[in-house]
Amino acid sequence: MPLVFLKLGGSLITDKRGVAAVRQAALDNAAREIRAALDADPTLRLVVGHGSGSFGHVAARKSQMLDGPVNWRAYAEVGAAAARLNRLVTDALLAVAVPAVTVQPSASAVARDGRLVDMALTPLQTLLDAGAVPLIYGDVAVDTARGYCIISTETIFTYLAHALRPDRIVLAGQVDGVYSADPLVHPDAHPVPRLTPDDWTAIAGGLHGAAGVDVTGGMAAKVRAMFDLVHAQPTLSVRLVSGLRPDAIRDAVLGREAGGSEITTKDEGPRTEG
Repeated sequence: MPLVFLKLGGSLITDKRGVAAVRQAALDNAAREIRAALDADPTLRLVVGHGSGSFGHVAARKSQMLDGPVNWRAYAEVGAAAARLNRLVTDALLAVAVPAVTVQPSASAVARDGRLVDMALTPLQTLLDAGAVPLIYGDVAVDTARGYCIISTETIFTYLAHALRPDRIVLAGQVDGVYSADPLVHPDAHPVPRLTPDDWTAIAGGLHGAAGVDVTGGMAAKVRAMFDLVHAQPTLSVRLVSGLRPDAIRDAVLGREAGGSEITTKDEGPRTEG
């Protein structure tokens, strides 16, 4: 039974240039494509995660949670903002009969100097075994060195991947994969369909941050995390697609040809298009 991790990026389901601005049409479409993937493969086991977008990221910047001494009021405000978006994602999935059950990361996550070192696995494994869809999200976490930190969805996926060993990871954002430069700013940027961990040095300079507020590093941090994970688990493949392109989420989750960019240890096929 294939196990897939799917992230709905904050750039896809929210407008990062706004404040608590959800992109409802994109969120509803993503939910429908998740439902279609589950219908197409009843054996599929799926963990869904989502970014915080204009909810948690904006709250973190506004409260200056990461800019000064430990402020537990700021910590609480950022956690509450992330949870509000999670409620909207949950509602969208339940509306199309996806049995999504939120597993709040901050309820059990422990970090040390910004690195996630512990998080309860039993609830997720139990939900997967029962045929439900665990739903996690970028959240706050207590940190034994700093007091607290923010843990991105990619950070959580990396931690879970070492224990659950997914077959593939899909990151669905606004941009259709990795480009030589930010295509939202540079129209002549060309897509990079396939990357291996050896490509990091060559592409790192062209990776962009984020359009709008993002306190976890934008595209560069996400790709770096996935490179490290694929290097550690050579049988894993990661695909980055645009959730705005029809059927891209469904096809990527099912392991079909879905466009975008693939991060893999298999050095096959075209490296660039232009």
